[in-house]
Amino acid sequence: MAEITQRSRPLDTARDEGGICCDSAVCYGASGYHRFPERRTHAAGRDKRDVTKQRKRREKRHTFLHLVPVSSQSYNGHDTTVLSWAVGQSRGQGLQVSADTVTVEAEGTYFIYSQVLYKDTTWVMGHVITKRLKGAETKLMKCLKSMPSNVSQPLNTCYTAGIYFLESGSTLQLSVPRKSAELILTAHTTFMGLFNI
Repeated sequence: MAEITQRSRPLDTARDEGGICCDSAVCYGASGYHRFPERRTHAAGRDKRDVTKQRKRREKRHTFLHLVPVSSQSYNGHDTTVLSWAVGQSRGQGLQVSADTVTVEAEGTYFIYSQVLYKDTTWVMGHVITKRLKGAETKLMKCLKSMPSNVSQPLNTCYTAGIYFLESGSTLQLSVPRKSAELILTAHTTFMGLFNI
C-alpha cells in the first residue's frame, strides 16, 4: 500500500523523499534518474512502403459494394423478374457489377444484404439471391413477405441479410420468382450490397 501511495505523489515530492516516480520516459529514484529510450524512434523511421502496404491490406479487407436499381426484366419462360443494378457506393477491386450480376474477384467471407419494395396485388411477394459458380447454382437467401389486403396501396418491403463464404469467380443475382412483378425501383427502397468481413 505504501508503494502505491508513493507512486502517486508528485515528481518533486517523490524525488525529495528518495522514492521512485515515473513520468513519461523518465523514472526518478533514490540514485538520480534514468531516461528510457524513446518509443517513437521505430515509428518515425518507418519506411513509406510499409504504410502503403498496410493501407492496401486494409482496403482489401474492407471491400464493399452497394447497388441501386436501374431496371427490371421479366422472363416469362422462367416466371421470374430480374433486377439490373448500378453502383451506388463501392471500395476496393474485389467485387464487380455487370447489369444483373455481381462477380466476386476476391474470395472471402461476405455480409450480403438486400431489400425490395413491392407494389403488387399478389398475396405473397419475395426475392431470392442466387450464387453461381462453375455451373453449380445455390440459393443463398430467400425473402418472403405477405402483401397487404388493401388493394389500393399494395406496398410492402422485404429485407434479408446473411454471412457467406464466396469463392473467386462466383456470381450473385437477385431475382423475384414471379413474372412481371411490380417493384418500386428507387435507391432508398430497393437495394443490394455486400462487404468483406
